[in-house]
Amino acid sequence: MAAPTNKMELDPKYDNYDFPIISPNTQSGHPGHITAQQEAQVFQLRTQLEQAGCKDRLDTLTMLRFLRARKFDVAASMKMFLDCEKWRKDFGVDDLVRNFDYKEKPQVFQYYPQYYHKTDKDGRPVYIEHLGKVDLPAMYRITTADRMLQNLVVEYEKVADPRLPACSRKSGHLLETCCTIMDLKGVGISKASSVYGYVQQASGISQNYYPERLGKLYIVNAPWGFAGVFSFIKGFLDPITVAKIHVLGSGYQKELLQQIPAENLPQSLGGKCDCPGGCQLADLGPWTEKEWTRTPKWAQQDPSTQTIKNDPGATEPTPVASGTAPAAGKTPAPYQDVTDGDKAQAPMPS
Repeated sequence: MAAPTNKMELDPKYDNYDFPIISPNTQSGHPGHITAQQEAQVFQLRTQLEQAGCKDRLDTLTMLRFLRARKFDVAASMKMFLDCEKWRKDFGVDDLVRNFDYKEKPQVFQYYPQYYHKTDKDGRPVYIEHLGKVDLPAMYRITTADRMLQNLVVEYEKVADPRLPACSRKSGHLLETCCTIMDLKGVGISKASSVYGYVQQASGISQNYYPERLGKLYIVNAPWGFAGVFSFIKGFLDPITVAKIHVLGSGYQKELLQQIPAENLPQSLGGKCDCPGGCQLADLGPWTEKEWTRTPKWAQQDPSTQTIKNDPGATEPTPVASGTAPAAGKTPAPYQDVTDGDKAQAPMPS
């Protein structure tokens, strides 16, 4: 196979990015590091999907994620994409992300905290789950399994926009994955087995419909006998995904702090962060910082025709020179074809 290059042709019909599009991952198949053959496969996949009647989510970054998930097998990638589109329609994803109100979240989090909180040292969103207090009977008096999965899907949608784009702008390069921490403190084998059904559904949604989103997964405070449980969970995961998983015992802090700054890690996990009201409900990160965030496309009335804006009173994007921070209240111009992967395509944080 020919060597990858930093050149990546964009499709003006679908590729309207306002964040960096060159990945720091230089492995072949990642944005900015694709071969001529892989570029042709992107075109082939998109063309076949258009012929199948697809109109949405045909941008180059999405095509590459589905192709990587199926090792650039165009037919398999097309099936995966079409299955995903059918699921999105059946599940009502587009309506959910706009209208879902998880009002019971503070009560549910007393038993099963699941939240995004700040970033790791690579600039990626950190996602945290604490399984030690899981009590399904108590949770199902507050919510339902369906609403828990709906919330999960809404959060996945918010990872795609606005979380990852905001993190990409702040870091100066494309970020497509998250760093996940699964805390098993207080989890016994009997308690873990009680959530098998939910874990299986959640894993299926993640792997089948949101491919290539896991950067690293740290399983901390793994109890005695967890190896058997993990072997069960691995059955629902792709081997490439399994390679990203780090299983740690109670002495996990040193390795975890090598990946996540102490000031970004909650005190409950050995860090120094202590958000007022609790880290699990704070939702802090670049996606809540005015300098880096933008209105999500899904929040716009007509994402296919509207331009991303900072606020309702913003005007058309003002072109900004590469490496220059945008003026307050202004949105940088959409990112175009980039040929030099060594240069930052977004303003670097001061």
